Amino acid sequence: MWSLGTLLPPDVQKRPSGPSDGTGNDEPAHIVVLNDNHNTFEHVARTLAAVLPGVDYERGMAFANRIHSAGRARVWSGHREIAELYWDQLHSAGLSLAPLGER
Repeated sequence: MWSLGTLLPPDVQKRPSGPSDGTGNDEPAHIVVLNDNHNTFEHVARTLAAVLPGVDYERGMAFANRIHSAGRARVWSGHREIAELYWDQLHSAGLSLAPLGER
């Protein structure tokens, strides 16, 4: 999966290691996009590319294909606070998402 250190925008600093990243167990939070009947492949690909660092349109289309064929795909994992921001942006754009943290 993604390496958080290489995908953070320059203005987001990694916090020093502590007892927890906010998930309650030092596990990364996961963003899972679900298949639905109202989003097009192109919309999913464009939205993922616009929101998630390291995802371009081509990779977004690969995710869209995986979401369509498997019914879901984990598109990002990392610190919970950042995951909450990305989850909110993807949800606001109309993507169907599993509850934050679900694998």
